[in-house]
Amino acid sequence: MIFQDPMTSLDPTMKIGQQIAEPIMIHEKVSKQEAWARALDLMKNVGIPNAEEHINDYPHQWSGGMRQRAVIAIALAANPDVLIADEPTTALDVTIQAQILNLMKKIQKESGSSIIFITHDLGVVAGMADRVAVMYAGKVIEYGSVDEVFYNPQHPYTWGLLNSMPTTDTEAGSLQSIPGTPPDLLNPPKGDAFAPRNEFALDIDYEEEPPMFKVSDTHYAATWLLDERAPKVTPPLPIQKRWAKWKELEGRKA
Repeated sequence: MIFQDPMTSLDPTMKIGQQIAEPIMIHEKVSKQEAWARALDLMKNVGIPNAEEHINDYPHQWSGGMRQRAVIAIALAANPDVLIADEPTTALDVTIQAQILNLMKKIQKESGSSIIFITHDLGVVAGMADRVAVMYAGKVIEYGSVDEVFYNPQHPYTWGLLNSMPTTDTEAGSLQSIPGTPPDLLNPPKGDAFAPRNEFALDIDYEEEPPMFKVSDTHYAATWLLDERAPKVTPPLPIQKRWAKWKELEGRKA
């Protein structure tokens, strides 16, 4: 697990090398000497410069970007098949964010691990993901390949997210926020949780939660708009442009 803020996920009283070596000793039952040697290798693999000189440092002696590299090294120590990264770049400045994202791509390619990347940053999603799951009120409401979700979105919440994302084609003043507020998850509304904020909501949205409708073999969305009985709606203009781009992409594949 890679957490959002490395300063709160590292033990301030333990040396960095010790924190990386500990899961190796616990999971693989190796000697302390071997665990520390592997911890040093991990520090080098995640791009920590002069690792030999810094293996005995404490977290407060490092910058935010270096601390996040240490957290990644700890997560890799047990050779996981799946890494869960929870907003791993939010606490970092833009330059360091790019370095950490490139590092994670490198790790994924070299280790073959899958990464579940939790983020609100759609730019990061576009650059990192192969497949995307969009969540609202604790539930997945659309999932598909990154191209399917970005260029052929079907759920109105996904439309709203994409409409709030600036692109090179965005005109001044054209970005829109999603009206309303998220529901109380302790007392969720009847039907579709997004209905009160959805300008395209149908009567059934207020009565019954939609199932996942199949868009393609790899793309599904939970919206009654995909029911064969639903009226046809015209999505916002930016979404229409994305759909046109999707048709263009599909035409190239044909």
